[in-house]
Amino acid sequence: MRTKSWGRALISLTSLVTAAGPYRADWNETHVKNPAWPPHAKFHNGQTMSLGLALGVTSLWQLWRAPSSREGLDAGAALASLYWLTQISALAYPGSKAVDPPGTAKFPQAAIAFPALAVTALGYVLERRRLTRG
Repeated sequence: MRTKSWGRALISLTSLVTAAGPYRADWNETHVKNPAWPPHAKFHNGQTMSLGLALGVTSLWQLWRAPSSREGLDAGAALASLYWLTQISALAYPGSKAVDPPGTAKFPQAAIAFPALAVTALGYVLERRRLTRG
């Protein structure tokens, strides 16, 4: 029987949010169902949602496949972090904003992105310690 792995569990939490979060946030009239959005914008929104799902599922697979390994941990943590890192980096592109008008919030996604990265980092540290002691 496997030892409890709080580290992998924490990274898994981020992976699940990464997989499901974009659908929860964007499958509505402000994004996917927004009649004002041109088809190409909806294409890229769909691409981003599918990417979140793919990253989350692949992260879970890397984390939980047997045997538990440092390589699986590294890959799982990186995959769980990529969606959130790219979301933060998107603000650096010319003309990019985190919300459309009339919204005035600067970066409401920070309420999810930064905690997701922190939880992943904590999970990574805990799992590295467990694997080292293993």
